[in-house]
Amino acid sequence: MSEALDGRVALVTGGARGIGLAISKRLHALGASVVVADSGVSISGSDANPAVAESVASELGARSAAFTSDLSEPEAAALAVELAVSRFGGIDLVVNNAAILRDSFVFKANPANWDAVLKTNLGAAFYVLAAATPHLRDQVKAGRAPGRIVNVTSSAGLYGNLGQSAYASSKAGLFGLTRVVAMDLARAGICCNAIAPFARTRVTDSIAPANAAQQEYKQRAQKISPESVAELVAFLCSPAAANISGQLLGVRGREVFLFSQPRPIERLVAPEGAWDGTDFSALFQRSFQPKFTELTTDLEAFNTDPLI
Repeated sequence: MSEALDGRVALVTGGARGIGLAISKRLHALGASVVVADSGVSISGSDANPAVAESVASELGARSAAFTSDLSEPEAAALAVELAVSRFGGIDLVVNNAAILRDSFVFKANPANWDAVLKTNLGAAFYVLAAATPHLRDQVKAGRAPGRIVNVTSSAGLYGNLGQSAYASSKAGLFGLTRVVAMDLARAGICCNAIAPFARTRVTDSIAPANAAQQEYKQRAQKISPESVAELVAFLCSPAAANISGQLLGVRGREVFLFSQPRPIERLVAPEGAWDGTDFSALFQRSFQPKFTELTTDLEAFNTDPLI
């Protein structure tokens, strides 16, 4: 894939630390110009520090720029896209990676925390795409190669996890957004996919294990470098992935997963006439119950040693 992204322009949100940093570096190494969009906040979304993104852009040097405003505001997202277009002549690759975390059991939840997590993890991704996709479409009409979008979701949004109502909901919503964007842009040949990564991040660092299973999950996660995630993102951004869109992938070290997507797996048909008087209990027990999805958290589902 050497020089596979020459001339391409990337915007990476949350691009200055962890998985985002690995992605920024990899896309840049492959020839892309990169806007590192990161306000430098803590994992909870507080204490912004512009120096975080600025130092990464300085380290990357040529073909890089820092954007340090809060992307959860639509105006800031539009300015980030305009920076890519004005500085580097267009925008081709959008990686929505930025996320914050404010965990609590739903019966102890603070609505303000819910709003902040949804606005950062899901709202910002939408605002960025709403600003970027008109450029992506116009560029295709002008003869430029179709762009690529990668949304970084989480297995917590697929399986659920204790105390993560806001985080899991935002990440589940991000996959729903992925599907719609892939459909909206299909005619233009622009691909949009989602990745659920397994790697050491500030999210995994923040895990306070409540039992042995969670402790083992954290220990395994600490072993996994984010570079493997960056490699998969780079592939999805490359010309070789032109026929991949609307898909949900996972990556854990040397393992890459293709996730199934929610589709009906069984059907009940009521007796002819109304449902009144139907014995739902018997119908469910016979047809649905053997196929129910267990209440397994993502920590429990991926409790095997990664291949690294």
